[in-house]
Amino acid sequence: MNPPSDRLEYLATDAPCFNYCLWPYEPRLPVAGKFAGVNLLYQSFAAAGIDPRAYDLVNRIRAGIGPFRTVFGIKWVAGRLSWEFYFYDYARREREVSISRVLDVIRPLAPCGIRVNENLPYFMFSLDIDDALVTGARDLDVIHMYVGNPGSTVSSGIAYAVKAAATTLENFYFFFDAQTQLADARDKIACSARLDATQFDVDRILHPEFRACRTICVANKQAADTVYFSEVDVDQLLAFLRLLDYPASTIRFVENNRGMLDHLRYDVGLDYVAENSENGPEIRMVKGGFYGVF
Repeated sequence: MNPPSDRLEYLATDAPCFNYCLWPYEPRLPVAGKFAGVNLLYQSFAAAGIDPRAYDLVNRIRAGIGPFRTVFGIKWVAGRLSWEFYFYDYARREREVSISRVLDVIRPLAPCGIRVNENLPYFMFSLDIDDALVTGARDLDVIHMYVGNPGSTVSSGIAYAVKAAATTLENFYFFFDAQTQLADARDKIACSARLDATQFDVDRILHPEFRACRTICVANKQAADTVYFSEVDVDQLLAFLRLLDYPASTIRFVENNRGMLDHLRYDVGLDYVAENSENGPEIRMVKGGFYGVF
């Protein structure tokens, strides 16, 4: 299913390009007249049949904090689509894009009773988006807050789940340059309490077809480990969508509009667990996510 034609957005000549860390990059081709990345988000809305108020949420956020300042993640787990919106401001305590500001912007559509201490040195936060949220069936009940990790020898972050009752640890993230730190990324994947790296080839996680990218991020989460590949091209995105078995309509949309999407770079991530089987240890991918900016 395609998004409504009147929802499709096109880029101007001077449109900026950012990856999922909101780091700028040079587009692969001239952007003028090409699809904006948000069209992938709109396609996923159409594929999932989410309430039209999801589009209103996007517009409200852009009006409140500006365009090209929000990263969206399109998640695919257990045959269902869901979304996460990410907000960055590396000024930390001197930030302009704060949790409080975004919560005020979206409050008419997504009320939230969480009170946040804006003195905390977070540089990023994210919100889970689904049909229940945009229709008012649930309030926003968790904010994912990210802080730095001083002392780490690579770019690193720690995520916490902030709820009304308590703040709990969620995930650790470590970023490696894909061209110069590949061995370090491999070692980080192998250093896990969830899998025995002597029993399988790490390339089953550190997929060679995605390594032509900018950074590789390895994350340790509560229920799985994750690897992210940043700034892949449209053909690598297609390979990722097929690998994770995303909805056929999403794959067709990218295939049919490849020439309108080949100027951008994309970010992809997969969550995996190790399981025992009759044939020995197996790697099972339990969740996928790909990312863009609106």
